Amino acid sequence: MRRSDATVRLIAQAGEEEIGRNLIYLSKDPLPYRKANYTRPGQSQSTLAEADDFIEGKLRGWGYAVQREPLQAQAFRCDTSKHPSHWYAAPDPADPWYTVCNLCTRKSGTEQPDQIIVVVSHKDSPSWIDSPGARDNAAGTCCNLEVARLLAGCALRKSVWFLYCNEEHTPWTSIAAATNAKARGDNLIAILNLDGTGGRSPDDRTAGRHPSASVYGTPEGEQLADLLAEANEAYATGLTQVKRFRKEPGNDDGSFLKAGYPAAIGVHGSLDYEDPAYHRPEDVPERLDPDSIRRVAQMVAAAVLTLDQE
Repeated sequence: MRRSDATVRLIAQAGEEEIGRNLIYLSKDPLPYRKANYTRPGQSQSTLAEADDFIEGKLRGWGYAVQREPLQAQAFRCDTSKHPSHWYAAPDPADPWYTVCNLCTRKSGTEQPDQIIVVVSHKDSPSWIDSPGARDNAAGTCCNLEVARLLAGCALRKSVWFLYCNEEHTPWTSIAAATNAKARGDNLIAILNLDGTGGRSPDDRTAGRHPSASVYGTPEGEQLADLLAEANEAYATGLTQVKRFRKEPGNDDGSFLKAGYPAAIGVHGSLDYEDPAYHRPEDVPERLDPDSIRRVAQMVAAAVLTLDQE
């Protein structure tokens, strides 16, 4: 990968403090959760709707137009007979339905606008338990916002979409985004799903490592994973970047794979660390390192800019 001085200057603007503030807002104060089935006392809308307003406000402040796609979803039920990280269970058909939204901002390319790069993250926290969902997935949401902020003033040849969906309610709203894109004939050349970015084990922290893993299931996905590794190396973002093969499509990148878009990968934190706070009330922002999230945002932004110039 050829190193671009313009990209070096751009990603140097990634802000650890900005990420940290956003992380606290979305997973602690004022929002303890991001759920369609929880409304804070004195508020007129759910915490998930409040998160939508916060995300949209950030994007509009950077000059983006934001589209909302209203969808119907239910909260998962809680089944404590299973492993604590998998207490979610299918809702009853009679359980309430909620209107939830996909948020999307579309930055049109100047030369090849029909070639589209998608940066996606789910913005909701677990609907079946009171968990702040800091790592899963306020971290990925904040990383996605930071990439959007970095690229806001760039003139790009290709189009870049920033998508914020919901995975902790059912059905996943990334499924609607992916199937609708396919029905329209959108040419999505790369999908990067930011989920659990910045997750580190105690050993990682002690050793000063910032792990990041690209999860792929297709040859096109592996090419994207390799591109991220090259961006990490070329731009010295300081991540311990690895790639892992996953046979069955999963997470929100899996929604795009199933819709027929093979160039889709997940971008995660450490995969070797079984986080005891996963899907638990202990998933609080104090356990995360905004600097690790910043480094992932730098790597992803550099990869997007490289794809844009190919």
